[in-house]
Amino acid sequence: MDWIIGAVGACLVAGAAYAKRSLSASGAIAAVIMGTIYYGAGDLFWFGLLLLFFITSSVLSKVKQAEKRQAEQMYEKSGRRDAVQVLANGGIGMVLCLANYIWPSPLWFGAFVGVMATVTADTWATEWGSLSKSPPRSIVTWKPLPAGTSGGVSLRGSTAAVVGAGMIGTAALVLLLWTKSGPDWPWWAWIPAGALGGTVGAFVDSYLGATVQVMYRCQVCGKSVESRTHCGQATVRYRGWPFMNNDAVNLLSSIAGGGLALAIMVLAGRWFG
Repeated sequence: MDWIIGAVGACLVAGAAYAKRSLSASGAIAAVIMGTIYYGAGDLFWFGLLLLFFITSSVLSKVKQAEKRQAEQMYEKSGRRDAVQVLANGGIGMVLCLANYIWPSPLWFGAFVGVMATVTADTWATEWGSLSKSPPRSIVTWKPLPAGTSGGVSLRGSTAAVVGAGMIGTAALVLLLWTKSGPDWPWWAWIPAGALGGTVGAFVDSYLGATVQVMYRCQVCGKSVESRTHCGQATVRYRGWPFMNNDAVNLLSSIAGGGLALAIMVLAGRWFG
């Protein structure tokens, strides 16, 4: 029955997102599969955090879209999320959910909260940071950068990252108390685990974006972009590892955030449990 409930719920959410143009056809299919697994192999805790990330991120992406268009022109992908983007943001969480289904362990819970906090913090930082009136600065050199440049951070975006990560930590606590599931770790530790894990994960994302993420130069307008084409022409790679695109950066930063959140929960359980 849980698998059926998960499938129905995922279809409703993905269908609405597709209608609102938040997901492409491939993205909607991936979301249905992912949502079904999150609820079928997990429960409301797993599905709820995924849903919270997806809904808030989709809503924020629609805020002041006209003002974000210039920054979005530099991204590898923008607008409707495809299957690769859906998996890059929720794939690790799905693996953790399945792992807990097959080999139940409190460790999966701690890592999952950090992963979801990271993708939420990163998305919130991108959506709100792109509306900043002052230009972002490189997380490495602290020099001003054009809006939308990988590796750029701003006060507005950083604040959004902290708030988004903290929201996931708080929601994790509420859902665990509601479902009465999960590990017997100190209840209060879920909030700092989510807030710190997600925030650090988001900054790892920015650091990787400024150092090893592949970037291209538009041969028409001269802008630094993430995509292989710009202004209708092929772009030229000028830095970064060829395989390290934005989706790969998201995966690595999620692992970092998940690892930190797990460490916080394990230490809290050892010291205060």
